[in-house]
Amino acid sequence: MIHRKSPYLRRRQPEWASLPDPDLLDSRLCDLRVPMHDTVFPRRMERIYREVEKRGLRFRPHYWFGEEWFSPDGIPGIAVPFFLSHPRLMKLEDRQMFEVEGGTESWCMQLLRHETGHAIDSAYRLHRRKLYKKHFGSFHDPYPDYYRPRPLSRNFVRHLDAWYAQSHPAEDFAETFAVWLQPGSRWRRRYAGWPAIKKIEYVEELMQEIAGATPPVRSRRQIAPVSRVRTTLREYYEKKRAHYLADYPDIPERDLLRLFSRDGGRRKAAAFLRRHRSRLRHVVARGTGEHPYTIDQVLKEMTVRCRELDLVLDRSEDRVRLEAAVLLSVRTINYIHRSGRNWIPL
Repeated sequence: MIHRKSPYLRRRQPEWASLPDPDLLDSRLCDLRVPMHDTVFPRRMERIYREVEKRGLRFRPHYWFGEEWFSPDGIPGIAVPFFLSHPRLMKLEDRQMFEVEGGTESWCMQLLRHETGHAIDSAYRLHRRKLYKKHFGSFHDPYPDYYRPRPLSRNFVRHLDAWYAQSHPAEDFAETFAVWLQPGSRWRRRYAGWPAIKKIEYVEELMQEIAGATPPVRSRRQIAPVSRVRTTLREYYEKKRAHYLADYPDIPERDLLRLFSRDGGRRKAAAFLRRHRSRLRHVVARGTGEHPYTIDQVLKEMTVRCRELDLVLDRSEDRVRLEAAVLLSVRTINYIHRSGRNWIPL
């Protein structure tokens, strides 16, 4: 068996890769200077190109490193987040935000298919068509700061987490395109009987119509490339975290006393929450669609309150862990509403 070395291991490591977090956070984004060809993205984009080509489409979106995942309106290209350019930056992202969006190959390919949907929309000006508006709504609707999904709705496909197709008509199209493009998705069987299947069938008809056609929009511009961003990583993460946190969550004592006790055991409740912190954060993020950073702030406050009240476990850890996930979900949702947010940040 041939073992292929990662592009990350073959190249000479940049000087900042060995810096401790406090020093790395003082680095400017524009000074990271990671060459795209030394990363996994050329290989992953080739996969996208092959998937698109097999559908008969003459479209190859360009790509560059930016601050986040996005495809600019009117530009048939894709910005991928800079932190995916190097394992050291991915490690920092995980420490700062408790997740790395697109950090696994399968997750990254999901996001690339989604962004390719936006890019092909721009390349062929698809959102100008009447049937596009009929199926997805107006592309020009203002983007909300937050959106309230309907988890049981069958009017939308389910591709990315947090029922993302429900956030905006443009996202609905991109998510539907991604489902259609994904090899082996078996969307006809999966969405049989769902109103959403009409959207996928429309996307298929639309792609057959433009198959072989040269895109009318062929700009290769790069919008907000990270090479021009002069802010430091510390400033970047301060702003990013602020997006997911408005103020400190409130954890009533009565809620914690439903889980833990003031006496009857030697196992500290605070230590229990710290030990299961990662798992609880992951489970609640999957169930609520909320960002792990926001959930972690609520969990931290629960832990602090347990320590202040000197609470202990007097029951089975498995039972308490399940109930703790439920309480964490409820307190996270209450925190979101109390802070004036309308559910999931976009």
